[in-house]
Amino acid sequence: MIHKTVLRGTDRNPAGNGAAGKKVVAGVKVAQEFSIDARTGVGAVHLGVTDGATAREFYTGPVGLTVLSDDGDEIVLGSGGKEVVVLHPGADRPVAQRTSGLYHLAIVLPSRRELARVIARLMRNRYPNSPTDHVMTKSDYLWDPDGNGIEIYAETPEDGVFGFADGQFVARDAQGRSRSGRDPIDLEALFGELQPGDRFDVPLPEEAHMGHVHLHIRDLQEAVDFYHGVIGFDVMGVADRWGAAFVSAGGYHHHLGLNTWAGQGAPQGPPTAAGLRRYTIEVADETALGAVTSRLHEAGIDVTEEPGAQVVRDPSGNRVHIQTRAAK
Repeated sequence: MIHKTVLRGTDRNPAGNGAAGKKVVAGVKVAQEFSIDARTGVGAVHLGVTDGATAREFYTGPVGLTVLSDDGDEIVLGSGGKEVVVLHPGADRPVAQRTSGLYHLAIVLPSRRELARVIARLMRNRYPNSPTDHVMTKSDYLWDPDGNGIEIYAETPEDGVFGFADGQFVARDAQGRSRSGRDPIDLEALFGELQPGDRFDVPLPEEAHMGHVHLHIRDLQEAVDFYHGVIGFDVMGVADRWGAAFVSAGGYHHHLGLNTWAGQGAPQGPPTAAGLRRYTIEVADETALGAVTSRLHEAGIDVTEEPGAQVVRDPSGNRVHIQTRAAK
């Protein structure tokens, strides 16, 4: 069985208010004196783009999001009336390489059928994409015209598991056989999920939402200390050999991916370049928001209060809005 490093039971301080010490997982120290509310997730991701019209056409066409509002300065895109991606036109260049920021945002769909619809649309439009079988998820990867990374995926836990062991990623199928976790999707089988009459030019279903966000960070230990040790996400696993870690709330495989693939010590990108402007951590209620805010203050981290949100920057400079799910 693949081990997912989730600190539970005796691994955490049962009282939640004393020193639990630190464990070492694949070379990275982790400690769990508390956990963020299990109902926590991620919300809208805000992106800088060079040209609003081009980006809007991409996110509504190939991706399939719906325009919720567009005042020229901010294009709000979503599904089922909820914000998923917010575009900020006016960047003076594409995404800068080898910098901290967004690796990819990840939109989760409710079924294989809906993923098949997206991939078929992309292929019909000859838009470059990379359908990838992570065993427990089926994912497609692409980039917007400015180089912002995107994953669109469906949960397929019945197919097996993808986790961590001995400092690296490990995957096994439902029969227990070792898998790479990075094979191409069996498109013939996936397209078999489509029904006669299925259209490929329809928006994403209303159930589509932001499933996780994967970040380029400058140092793995530093990022785990912040997102786990202060914010309170559980560490689901560390692939030290790969320079990556997954953290989440409530046992999900990951709400945040963290990696040093842009280079150890990667600097922030130019503020006028396209790329991540901010992303959202959504907690269930004001009590959960207050608990996170208190830990940030206790850790000496600067917190700015904006309407409906507490705003911080992680150690790599990524801007985070922490808010209740009902807040906009």
